[in-house]
Amino acid sequence: MVNMILHLHLVRHGQTYFNRYNRLQGWSNSPLTESGIADAAKAGEKLKGLTFAAAYCSDTTRAQQTAEKILDINEEAGRTRPELIADMHFREQFYGYYEGLDMAMAWYAAGAPHGAKTYNEIVERFGLGASRDFLKEADPFHDAESDEEYWTRVEGAFQLIADNPGLHDGDDVLQISHGNTLLSLAHRFGGPDLDLSERPANGSVTVLDFDTEKPFADAVTIVSYGK
Repeated sequence: MVNMILHLHLVRHGQTYFNRYNRLQGWSNSPLTESGIADAAKAGEKLKGLTFAAAYCSDTTRAQQTAEKILDINEEAGRTRPELIADMHFREQFYGYYEGLDMAMAWYAAGAPHGAKTYNEIVERFGLGASRDFLKEADPFHDAESDEEYWTRVEGAFQLIADNPGLHDGDDVLQISHGNTLLSLAHRFGGPDLDLSERPANGSVTVLDFDTEKPFADAVTIVSYGK
């Protein structure tokens, strides 16, 4: 079978109230702020020259609001509007018991037993995957996603795109994504020249080339990050 390369345009959703309050958001629902709506509009302006063959987002208000704003702008620019597919596979990492908690408090709870007091310190010393495993370990219910559980779900999201019979080689696809997921993809698939010290900004665009026929570990190339 001939390899099919899709150009995925991953937009981090606009700013939410939880973003503003520096809280872990994960699977929790928090609507866009006025600034967040402006983030989505800015992304829409950047992308209005593209015709999207498909559009995906998580089943959260922030992702759906962002997607609809971008697609509205795209349609106003004369582009064909694809059906928006919302699915739980596209959600942010699940933080379990720590959902909605102040970020610094949550990462201290996860890292302190291992001698790391902040998220960045956990990642520097133990790797990004350890941040998920440490949080699951600290969660009294152990509901937070482990690194393996997280990547299994994310891989499922890419599989949903690969399985879309309406997509063809070279198509542009819109995907609304989340801060930690974008950072995780950059850690996994990016080169040494990427600045991974911060999550991409709300409304920023990351472009991935996705080879639908390759095993997931080799399927993603980062073309640009957090622009």
